[in-house]
Amino acid sequence: MPDRSDTRATLAKRRSDVAAMFDGVAARYDLANDVLSLGADRAWRQLVVEAVDPQPGQTILDLAAGTGTSSEPFAAAGAAVFPTDLSLGMLTVGKRRRPELSFVAGDALQLPYADDSFDAVTISFGLRNVENTQAALAEMRRVTKPGGSLVVCEFSTPRWRPFRAVYANYLVAAIPKLARLVSSNPAAYEYLAESIQAWPDQERLAQTIEQAGWTGVEWRNLSGGIVALHRGRA
Repeated sequence: MPDRSDTRATLAKRRSDVAAMFDGVAARYDLANDVLSLGADRAWRQLVVEAVDPQPGQTILDLAAGTGTSSEPFAAAGAAVFPTDLSLGMLTVGKRRRPELSFVAGDALQLPYADDSFDAVTISFGLRNVENTQAALAEMRRVTKPGGSLVVCEFSTPRWRPFRAVYANYLVAAIPKLARLVSSNPAAYEYLAESIQAWPDQERLAQTIEQAGWTGVEWRNLSGGIVALHRGRA
């Protein structure tokens, strides 16, 4: 059996590697997302905002917030939003572009917040990058007020089987090629394709969310299941 200290060191290195990867793509991250999703990411993010339904005076944790693109609508609605990310490179770019937002450096597995701090927690396209999905979801549950909400937006499994094969080919062949045109670190997008293919489908992610302590878990397929929007209650 591996020593616990060895396990902690391995996990710490993986977190460091993931953070460094995102540091390397921070400057052109938003542009790359727009190109690689063929513009669909804007619609997906708008649906996240609608699912969270931010209200004036609420406190919202926007986890894996990157440069803060996803956080702006929450602030505009009058909520106190805390854009939080592991990547200092992302936070630096975000603070330069959006100085009005209160960016926080934080690990999804050890959030720097007290219990019952937030009315809502949301994470878009970042849960795949955490080495322990259930533990991260449980940590999000810890910092959410009783009755508060969780909204997870993540790549998923297309429902129509013939399209699923076409989509898999796009991930493997097209994404790395497009990334070379718009990103300073195309290798990061090879990781993107691999992580999407390895990610659990809608049902299995819902089960993991429930196992982490959330209730009333449901999901909505976006773009035929390319992306799924999962919701739960604390």
